[in-house]
Amino acid sequence: MAVFTHELRRLFAGRAWWAMLFLLAPLAGYGFVEAVRLFGEASRTALQFPEMARGMTPLDGILVPTLGAFYLGTTLLFPFVAIRALGQDKESGALKLTLQWPLQPAALVAVKLAAVCAAWSLSLAVPLSALVFWQVAGGHLAPAETANLFLGHALYALAVAGIAFFAAALAESAATAAIVTLAFTLGFWVLDFAAATGPEWLKALGEISPTQALKQFERGLLPAAHGLSLAVLGLGLALLAALILPPGLSRSARFKRGAAGVTVLVALLAATSMLNLSVDVSEDRRNSFNPADEAAIARMDRGLAISLYLTPEDSRAQEYERNVLVKLKRLVPDLTVRWEETGKAGVFGAAGDEGYGRIVYAYAGRNATSRSNSPREILPLLHELAGATVTPVETPPYPGYPRVANARPAELWFYGLLPGLILLAFWRHARARRLPIHLRSIQGEFS
Repeated sequence: MAVFTHELRRLFAGRAWWAMLFLLAPLAGYGFVEAVRLFGEASRTALQFPEMARGMTPLDGILVPTLGAFYLGTTLLFPFVAIRALGQDKESGALKLTLQWPLQPAALVAVKLAAVCAAWSLSLAVPLSALVFWQVAGGHLAPAETANLFLGHALYALAVAGIAFFAAALAESAATAAIVTLAFTLGFWVLDFAAATGPEWLKALGEISPTQALKQFERGLLPAAHGLSLAVLGLGLALLAALILPPGLSRSARFKRGAAGVTVLVALLAATSMLNLSVDVSEDRRNSFNPADEAAIARMDRGLAISLYLTPEDSRAQEYERNVLVKLKRLVPDLTVRWEETGKAGVFGAAGDEGYGRIVYAYAGRNATSRSNSPREILPLLHELAGATVTPVETPPYPGYPRVANARPAELWFYGLLPGLILLAFWRHARARRLPIHLRSIQGEFS
């Protein structure tokens, strides 16, 4: 506990954490203010037409944009805080003295990682204050999907911290480690962009991106595979950093340890990716079918194969994947999806290609073809293939929560008062550290 407190004090003594906190205030504030403004404009129409209110979800309209801005801070600013915990000791030579403590390198890295995660958790005060403004204004928040989204961001921050620790253990200086870490995180963005329009193997590779894992939480899903992958990536890279950290290791020993650690980490990530378990925690059940339909689909254990004669960038394919395919992947025990070659050059397919747009379903030796991307037409077709008769269960419709709120108080807080309070706290902390020891004791007696 004493080592943890020492590491936490060292993080607060540096400027990296304070700079991150100061920049997060206007960054997350801008995301929240713009989200409230756009949500309010859409709510004015929804309040006049109640049937449109069902599309007004605070998860999409408020939570994701606010924490999306916070995500940028975690990606671009948080690595500098994490690197300071390990890279500065290595650069200054203090690591050699630190490793003489009665702690193994793995335990020392674990303590430093816990301190870094605690510092990140304190920065959550910025987006949490936005949610306080939203609720004070009468806005609605669903506890399950809100907690799930924060969990996703926490796991993402753990992965970023693991990358930063690994980079700090590899590099000779903190500046080089920062460049390596940003190369990793920005490289994931490039991979996401390439996977969106690339071939099938590139889409499969893009699934390992931490950003893609975070998107599952933003959809209201609690995915076991993506959540464990983020945790394994962060903790595994931190442990790998501990393996190659001791200064006395030769290059060959460091390489052997690193290669063995990377092999085990890749195997663990491959194992977690095979988990097909997720829970829909969204309040509007956007990732679920009717309970009766889900129960019947979950019993389709004889291998369902779907062949899509569409290109992934087609809007019909994207709508099908969002409304049908994502839900089927959660439910069907043995599902195979193939994007067939269409010979299509443009967005609308080749001229005269009558086969383009088909979706072929094969199950238990039976086949069916459809061009629809609507669950209302696809679910009866799947039940017919399985030989099941399903009567949908009556479920209450999602009411929606339109809200026109005044964002002016939030602007004053995020653009003025909160940054001022952060600067004041930093000044008082720095001043207290500069005071002589006897003056500190006197100040403590009068405080």
